Amino acid sequence: MIASLQYISQAPKTGTHIDAIEQVLQAGGKWIQLRIKNQTEAEILPFAKAAQALCENYGAKLIINDYPHLAKAVNSYGVHLGLQDMPVPEARKIIGKHQIIGGTANTFEHIRQRVAEGADYIGLGPFRFTRTKENLSPIVGLEGYQKLMDKVSKAGISTPIIAIGGIEAADIPAILETGIYGIAISAALTNQVQTSTALAEIISKIHHASALNP
Repeated sequence: MIASLQYISQAPKTGTHIDAIEQVLQAGGKWIQLRIKNQTEAEILPFAKAAQALCENYGAKLIINDYPHLAKAVNSYGVHLGLQDMPVPEARKIIGKHQIIGGTANTFEHIRQRVAEGADYIGLGPFRFTRTKENLSPIVGLEGYQKLMDKVSKAGISTPIIAIGGIEAADIPAILETGIYGIAISAALTNQVQTSTALAEIISKIHHASALNP
């Protein structure tokens, strides 16, 4: 089952990715993606082990960004691959059938590519400009999501599609109205004084939008 709310880790102003992940888990987060850039697999491994242990303690699922070998090593729930990362079929050979694979998309052609590759879910974006991602793909925006999801519907594609990239709580209702399956959040939860309050607001908006758009 793919979660309708996913947290993409980023280091807070003071602390590490693990500090941010633990804060979100304490607030009730259930789907965490460890996303550490510009470090080697060996450097990320301790973070992956710590994140997996935390997720197990809180009954949450961990996705490792970029590195299938790390996902296999720590037995995470799965791996997420960017457009410039390892192809999904190659990653599947590494992690096997018991872990899931998510793939990034920016266009309808990318969506079809991910479906053909056998991705379990698709991260579609970015919604708006975000400083958490280098080499940013063209902004999709709300109108872009609507056009893409119309094409997805007409094509009969059922793979869950998650909106990602600079999304804030206020954006959620309009995004979900497009037919998007779920939302990925990063900065909107990191560095919050009251993470539990921020997360509760986001979850409430998702549940309300889902009720209006079953």
